Amino acid sequence: MKAAQIRKYGSSEVVDINKNAPVPVISQGQILVEVYAAGVNPVDWKIREGYMKEMVPLIFPATLGGDFSGVVIETGAGVSEFKKGDEVFGQASALRGGSGSFAEFVSTDTKVVSRKPRKVDHMKAAALPLVGVSAWQALVEHIGLSKGKKILIHGGAGGIGTMAIQLAKYLGAYVATTVNARDMEYARELGADEAIDYKNQSFEKILHDYDAIFDTVGGETYARSFAVLKKGGIIVSMLEQPRPDLMKKYGVNAIAQFTQVNNERLSRVAELADKNILKAQIEKTFPLEKAREALEYLQTGHPRGKVVLKIK
Repeated sequence: MKAAQIRKYGSSEVVDINKNAPVPVISQGQILVEVYAAGVNPVDWKIREGYMKEMVPLIFPATLGGDFSGVVIETGAGVSEFKKGDEVFGQASALRGGSGSFAEFVSTDTKVVSRKPRKVDHMKAAALPLVGVSAWQALVEHIGLSKGKKILIHGGAGGIGTMAIQLAKYLGAYVATTVNARDMEYARELGADEAIDYKNQSFEKILHDYDAIFDTVGGETYARSFAVLKKGGIIVSMLEQPRPDLMKKYGVNAIAQFTQVNNERLSRVAELADKNILKAQIEKTFPLEKAREALEYLQTGHPRGKVVLKIK
């Protein structure tokens, strides 16, 4: 099979297409899936560069990629929830014991897979797992966002941000977001009530007394965000650890989120996609052979929404 692999950590030139990669062998509790499409996420280039090697060192050659959508072609011992021919989507990252989704076939644990949304094609389904679950985990589980609450979403035009805006509106919240000037109209189309140009406007001078913030940007944006929250408010960050000094100063709660994709959360995302509440936003697609370019584009281009590899 064809697979986008690396034999060492590094920048985009370490990514090669292996046309003779072995089809993964599945073990108990796993399924073998023919991959139709694979979503590309920032974590994929971070893995390529070795950011995660202390946590989970790769065994080379390693196939990149996590998010996928495809069709089950074989089930391992003890698997009863899926059968051959089922359309599924989910994760197959090497970080979670999968074989990597930038390939024609993938092996993965059934705990990180769900049935694909029925009304969505494979390309759009592959764009959903990590970003959809990230938004769900932050807004529903950590924040408990509900009708009438006010939330600021940083990075509203990115993969996670586009999902978070749609989900926050569905939950009945008032949504402000920070984006590039060119993306302000786009953010409003997604459902944002207020879009702020982060380069030319100071969001902390414009917004006050917010119940919650979902941060996908980090850095100084994170530190400046505390001033926007009301007492008792909450900030959830995808990139920063809680700052006890700022929590104390502003009387707020802070959480660092490490997204954990699982069957239950994926099922919720699929349900919302089938109801047309969460719509995958795909800016650009690449063939599997151009996985190197896809990762480069995501890393340097700040795309609106998602980048997806079309595999079948």
